[in-house]
Amino acid sequence: MRILIVSDAWYPQVNGVVRTISRLSDELRAMGQIVRVVGPHLFRTVPCPTYPEIRLSILPGREMSRLIAEFRPDAIHIVTEGPLGLAARRWAIRNGRCFTTSFHTRFPEYIRARTGLSTRLPYRFLRWFHAAAALTLVPTPSMLGELNDRGFRHLECWTRGVDADRFRPGTTGHDWQALHGVPGPYLLSVGRVAVEKNLTAFLDLDLPGTRIVVGDGPDRAELAARYPGVVFTGYLDGADLAAAYAASDVFVFPSLTDTFGLVILEALSCGLPVAAFDVTGPRDILPPGVSAVGAIGPDLRTNILAALKGDRAACRAHAARFSWDSCARMFLDAIVRAQRVDG
Repeated sequence: MRILIVSDAWYPQVNGVVRTISRLSDELRAMGQIVRVVGPHLFRTVPCPTYPEIRLSILPGREMSRLIAEFRPDAIHIVTEGPLGLAARRWAIRNGRCFTTSFHTRFPEYIRARTGLSTRLPYRFLRWFHAAAALTLVPTPSMLGELNDRGFRHLECWTRGVDADRFRPGTTGHDWQALHGVPGPYLLSVGRVAVEKNLTAFLDLDLPGTRIVVGDGPDRAELAARYPGVVFTGYLDGADLAAAYAASDVFVFPSLTDTFGLVILEALSCGLPVAAFDVTGPRDILPPGVSAVGAIGPDLRTNILAALKGDRAACRAHAARFSWDSCARMFLDAIVRAQRVDG
């Protein structure tokens, strides 16, 4: 198949959407599919207000039409609801073409966290956007249930994977004591440093050892100034990121708004127990309550202290249930079925 994937999130952005689409594209190509990713790098862009790392494409309709006509796709999949997603959606409807979408990000909750505005109108827009798709792929069962309750239809689960060769226990390269002169236990959080990630719920806690935040974002400078005892490393990738996981004692995931949480799988694959709230994402990956691979529940501090007693071998085994190969095969099966139903 010739598969066109349209995403407003693409390199050089660093987030779960980009990592998912990048790895999905690689896996599909390894299966013999022909894949083209259309992202902001192919268009004139401007920085997103309050979030300049994100680039928004300017009037992409004509160029989108040209790119689609040039590629001649058998299947069109739209990843995001931004300018490029809207342009691809408009083209498909005008030309009577079937397309699929996926739901990756709770933008209504992000908007509320940044502005205090209600989620009602943003969710109305998202329902309208995805309603025209033959199928909308959702990362977890709990997210599917939530969207179904909000009036979304034609939903199907599409899980994620982890690179078990890259993210593994015993990866060397990081020694928090040697690098920063800080004591253990080492409590690690990885992700975008922004208000919607709820980092202060972690950083405000009275905990033993040292809290470490890996990642970058609009709130990094302000949080680093407010919490001088916390180690902020900035962005890490590849072997450096794997080593950071492997050198830590607990992975803390304080977010209440993620739809999955790829970093949870990466941490587990490195043998790192996870502490998180019992919300969409963590509850779909981790067993309920306290287990050998971590703890989820309403009290983050209690979860962190419980996760310190986790079993690193059990964490690694739990992560092995998730693979990028399975993720790609689920995606391919879904878009093939969508084309058949539409036809």
